[in-house]
Amino acid sequence: MSGVPSDNTTLLEVLDELAAKGFGGSLWVTDSGTLRCEGCSAEFEPSEVVVRELRRLEGASDPDDMLAVVAVECPVCAMKGTVVLHFGPEATSEEMEALTHFQQVVPPTGS
Repeated sequence: MSGVPSDNTTLLEVLDELAAKGFGGSLWVTDSGTLRCEGCSAEFEPSEVVVRELRRLEGASDPDDMLAVVAVECPVCAMKGTVVLHFGPEATSEEMEALTHFQQVVPPTGS
């Protein structure tokens, strides 16, 4: 199944694959639940980003390995980057809240 990594796919492999597609920057969830862009330092609500791809890494034996890697575009500076979030028992409430806004994936134009 395309877009779903096998249990052997590493976080680094997914990040490298997304970087090759132009998503080389980073964004992260702040303690207040907003996203922060490394490119322009803007903070904004997770619902404001355009999600281009969402990949889940399943932690078959370790809940710390349950990650979601989300390819997004910053709504302020248009930087393309990734957000890495825990899901499941290791996720913070801020990460889970962000994930609820990342369910709608919008394919890039021209794809």
